[in-house]
This record gives sequence, structure tokens and C-alpha cells, in this order.
Amino acid sequence: MIYIILLLFILALIFFRQSSVQRQEAGLPGGRIIYSDTRGWGKVEKPLFYTALELTGKPDYLIQQNGKIIPVEVKSGRAPNAPYDSHIYQLAAYCLLVEKTYKTRPPYGIIHYENRDFAVDYTRELEASLLDLLADMKRDQYKKDVPRSHEQAGRCARCGFRNVCDQSLA
Repeated sequence: MIYIILLLFILALIFFRQSSVQRQEAGLPGGRIIYSDTRGWGKVEKPLFYTALELTGKPDYLIQQNGKIIPVEVKSGRAPNAPYDSHIYQLAAYCLLVEKTYKTRPPYGIIHYENRDFAVDYTRELEASLLDLLADMKRDQYKKDVPRSHEQAGRCARCGFRNVCDQSLA
């Protein structure tokens, strides 16, 4: 009987260690995972939605830690020197959605790249900049002629609208 208990204890340690390694590889801070959109962990979560801005999103993870909810966005590529603006705004949108959905403001969010993590503070300035960007996007939604916003041929080549775009770089 004692051997069975010892075996179960060793197996529990192995599973705990494996879980810890997987959490670290995913860039997750300590805390309880309350939302996951990775599809590998179970059912697909319902998107977060904020009616006033018609904003919806599905963060990769939401971690509850000491009464705070921290959004985590996982990127598949290697880390740039600093996070891309588009990734920062995506994370800021998740912070806003968390605040409106769970009634608690995240102090920061995490962008996890293959080889590095960035903690991005969710400041009032970042929130204001996000709201300005969303207003610009809403306004452009009804324009007939919106010029492209980049000069990156590689990005243009992967765009789903390339075949019908009159400003295509590729």
C-alpha cells in the first residue's frame, strides 16, 4: 500500500512539474487561468464584447492573480526589440474588454513571443490612444477611399484583399 501511495505522489510531482513547464513556455504568470482561447485546452471560449464601442475580442489567456485579471496574448514569432504597435493596441483592446466585462481594470497585459515576454502597462494614456484609434477606424469604415497604412511589401503580399486592392504593393 505504501508503494502505491509513493507512486501516486511521484506521479503528482511529475504532472505538477510538467504543468509548470507548460505555463512558463506559454508566458503565463502565476495565478488561475480563467479564460483560454488556445483550443487545445478545452471548449472554445465566448468572445468578450463591449456594446458601446461594438468591440469584440478573444484574448489567448486571462489570468486571475491577486484579484486582478491579466490578459496574455501569445505571438508565434521571435520577439522584436520592442513590441509592435499593432500588438500593443490589440493587448490594450483586451484590457479594455476585461475592464468592461469583469468590472476590474487590468494594471497591465503580457505579450508573449517565442523567446521573450513584454509586460505592457495599461495606462490612461494607452487607453485614450486606443479609443482615438478605434474612433478613426469607425470613421474610416464608411469612407469610399481609405489609403493603405503601410509600405511593407511582405505584409501586402499576405493580405486577403490584395487581388482587389488598387493600392497593392505586390
